[in-house]
Amino acid sequence: MRLTFLGTGTSTGVPSLGCHCPTCSSSDPHDKRTRSSLLLEFNGHIVVVDTTPDFRQQGLRERIDRLDAVIFTHTHADHVFGLDDVRVFNMRQKKPIPIYADAHSIEDLRRIFKYVFEGNYQGGGIPQLEPHLIDGPFDLWEERFVPLPVLHGKLPILGFRFRRVAYITDFSAIPAETLPLLEDLDVLILDALRHEPHPTHSTVAESLEWVRRIRPQRALFTHMAHDLAHESTNASLPANTALAYDGLKLEV
Repeated sequence: MRLTFLGTGTSTGVPSLGCHCPTCSSSDPHDKRTRSSLLLEFNGHIVVVDTTPDFRQQGLRERIDRLDAVIFTHTHADHVFGLDDVRVFNMRQKKPIPIYADAHSIEDLRRIFKYVFEGNYQGGGIPQLEPHLIDGPFDLWEERFVPLPVLHGKLPILGFRFRRVAYITDFSAIPAETLPLLEDLDVLILDALRHEPHPTHSTVAESLEWVRRIRPQRALFTHMAHDLAHESTNASLPANTALAYDGLKLEV
């Protein structure tokens, strides 16, 4: 399985509009962050975790030429507003694209993309989607995906475990009942927004504490704001822990 970080930025992206701070003005390509999403390639199939507003740009950058499924962590704008762009894959593949989400997220997607699901849209092409409810572990092309319930402030959302990798973005707390699902990991991918406390996101220090508790072989941070410059932040992190960056690829 190959993992590609399509995006590693927070909801505003980095650079942030109108900002001229050192990170937003940086010439380091690692400081250019589109909104957070993950691409998985396995067993001849391609799956995306979340469709950000930058999905088209991300897909062009990574030369995505097919899409077999989309998995959603939750339905905040920075994780779903690129969903309309999957319709080009409907046209190429001539079949609906399965999407996977929990009950609350499926309800939200039907509301946000009402024109897709109501069946009476009078405009041009729209995505052809096949919703599937996540209510426990599920299999895609012989790979098991285990949902990881976490909290994004007061909002329950999902991370996911596949093979010996866990992907948890947009979290502020990991419930005790989720911790056993995070044992024996090769790679742990965690939200680490910034250094300053935030009501709905984990900070760098908080995520480092989760790394110490969970003890993966390797940890990578994502969903980062412009507060974190790539090079200087990485220099401050312990061994086997680093900031991810757009385009980073892992073989697992």
